Amino acid sequence: MDRFIAFDVETPNEQNNRMSAIGIAIVEDGQITGSFGTIVNPETYFNPFHVALTGITPEQAEQAPTFGELWETIEPILSGGILIAHNAPFDMGVLAKCLRAYCIDWERFVPYACTVRMGRAALPQLPDHKLNTLCDYWGIPLDHHRADSDSLACAELLIRYRNRGLDIKRFIRTYDLWKVRTLTSQEQRDWKK
Repeated sequence: MDRFIAFDVETPNEQNNRMSAIGIAIVEDGQITGSFGTIVNPETYFNPFHVALTGITPEQAEQAPTFGELWETIEPILSGGILIAHNAPFDMGVLAKCLRAYCIDWERFVPYACTVRMGRAALPQLPDHKLNTLCDYWGIPLDHHRADSDSLACAELLIRYRNRGLDIKRFIRTYDLWKVRTLTSQEQRDWKK
C-alpha cells in the first residue's frame, strides 16, 4: 500500500518559523482517505500582509491550539507516509523550525516530494506551476492560502500525476529536520547505506 501525507502550512509573518494553520490530506492507494485542518496559535506576531493573504487574524489564532498542543494529534498522521507539499522545501522548513521552537524530538531525516517539481515534469507547457495554475488546469477546487484547501488540492495533484503515469519515486528527496535543509544526492546515498 502506498501512503502519502499531503500537507500545507500558513505562517503569521515573514520569518516563516511558526504556523498559523496546517492542513493535512492522506492519500492511500490513489484515493484521499482522510483530512485534518486547523488554525494554529503561533505564539508570535502577525504582519498585515500574512493576515490579508491567509485571512487568519491574531484574534482567531489566540483561541487555537499551539503547535506543541497539536503535535500529539498530527504526529501519528505525519509519521505514516511520505510527506508531500506544493513548494515542499518551504513547508518542510516551517515544520522543522516549529519542531525546534517547541523542543520536539521527532525524526531527523524525513522522505518528502514536491508537487511543484512533479508539475514541471508532467506539464512543462504551462506558464508556471503555482498551485492555483495547476488547480485551474485540472479543474480542482481551491480556496487558496487556506491550509486545509491547499493540502487537499496538493493531494489531488498527486493523484492526477500518478494516474498519468508519473513515477512519484523519482521525486522523493530526504529532508534533514535538524539542519533545516534537503540532503544533497550524495548525502542521501550515504544516509541510505
